[in-house]
Amino acid sequence: MSFTDGKCTILLVDDDEMLVELLTFKLEQIGAAVLASGDGEEGLAMAIESKPNLIVLDGMMPGMDGIEVLRLLKENTDTKNIPVVMLSARTQSRDVVGGLNLGAAEYISKPFMPEELILKIQRLLGDKCKID
Repeated sequence: MSFTDGKCTILLVDDDEMLVELLTFKLEQIGAAVLASGDGEEGLAMAIESKPNLIVLDGMMPGMDGIEVLRLLKENTDTKNIPVVMLSARTQSRDVVGGLNLGAAEYISKPFMPEELILKIQRLLGDKCKID
């Protein structure tokens, strides 16, 4: 597991800069260290290199989308056990079920309540690392 100054590390992969800023603020408020990427390829590389405790992954991004990133994360022995929360505007049942079948720990549809995401992150991390 990855720790930054004893904090839990969360990687945000989303092309919406305002959303990344909001989530970074909310996650830092609860004591998490946050890494961020605006595209799938960079996010995948960051996940492999930094091995965060959890990844919040947008489903729809230009270039490599979140579903492809999730598939590659789960195929990689170094990242397959990192919990991934899909955060996507794709809300059809085939998208949700597809993401969960690929190994997402949670699938949250946009628009969403940041508080719900924070609670799910806290639940997924449990006692694995320091987070308030």
